[in-house]
Amino acid sequence: MLVEISENLWGVRIVVDGDACPVKNEIAETASRFHVQVIMVSSYDHLIQGSEGVTVVKVDRSDQSADLYIANHIRRGDIVTTNDYGLAALALAKGCEVMSFRGAMYRNDSIDFMLDRRHTSAKERKKGRYGKGPKPFTVEDREVFQHKLTKLLLYLQENE
Repeated sequence: MLVEISENLWGVRIVVDGDACPVKNEIAETASRFHVQVIMVSSYDHLIQGSEGVTVVKVDRSDQSADLYIANHIRRGDIVTTNDYGLAALALAKGCEVMSFRGAMYRNDSIDFMLDRRHTSAKERKKGRYGKGPKPFTVEDREVFQHKLTKLLLYLQENE
């Protein structure tokens, strides 16, 4: 049973790397139940609608604008959702909880390996070697993400 609270007493915000985020609705729905503010950061090229509890921040369309905005505006205790390992590393360094769009948690003890893997993959792509890419996003992926976000919010609420 989900316990609703009347206000966000522990100051948690969910900050979303919104351009490629496939779970925007799930984030908004889950945050609403916990009365947690959501900040979705996206370039002007993407149409994202704000709603109650969801603030949309538009940034220019350059490659790293959303990541830079997020890195400069997050604070200790925020939850950051992204698939970008570089942004995840910055958020971890600032004391944030960081999760991927599939619900995987990024951790300090594994982020260096992930960044190294990203670098190695980029070198391979420059040589013309391409991998398969990510699996298609499924309904089950959405459910897993929402379940893990709910568990994280419950954990943070209980350990505040």
